[in-house]
Amino acid sequence: METLELFESPPPNPRQRLGPAAMVLRGFALPYVQEVVPAIEVIEAISPFRHMETPGGFTMSVTLTNCGALGWTTDRRGYRYTAVDPDTGEPWPVMPEAFARLAIQAAAAAEFDDFEPDACLVNRYTPGARLSLHQDKNERDYGAPIVSVSLGMRATFLFGGHARTDPTAKVPLHHGDVVVWGGVDRLRYHGVMPLKDEPHALMGSRRINLTFRKAG
Repeated sequence: METLELFESPPPNPRQRLGPAAMVLRGFALPYVQEVVPAIEVIEAISPFRHMETPGGFTMSVTLTNCGALGWTTDRRGYRYTAVDPDTGEPWPVMPEAFARLAIQAAAAAEFDDFEPDACLVNRYTPGARLSLHQDKNERDYGAPIVSVSLGMRATFLFGGHARTDPTAKVPLHHGDVVVWGGVDRLRYHGVMPLKDEPHALMGSRRINLTFRKAG
């Protein structure tokens, strides 16, 4: 892992504005990778990745798990946050300190101070997996930003407007990139296009996305 990390370096233009309160921090998570990747394995051992079902009866193509005081979940009854993993009957794994530090510092770098995430949704993408356009609106307080960390295979992030039919920007995301959005951009539609099978040197044929939120 240490040797592979030598080939990863921040890009020449580390910040990209997507909106008045939305920003891509290129390579921001790279210094955290050696702590974060092993922690994902610990989380998976406690609360394994699984395909969840949407209220409409569709099975999500990504597999997911959670860590933190609250975890996002979905089934035929709807989208919601729970303090307990419905598959294990136990609390979700504690959010690793490195996760929280990464999220808080990324939020601050994107001009959102005092971010206190209590939920981290961990999505695992394999080739062909996608995430349809949606809004993050199951949280109680929209005042806190969303912090989204990309690890592994590159992806194309879709960032739209406040209506599903609004035009979307196609934003390439690479290993270590972090997207932060909040404020007037907090409820913008977003998604991920189907992933191509382009293995990453460290992560192989998978992409891990960490989405931090203040849910409670």
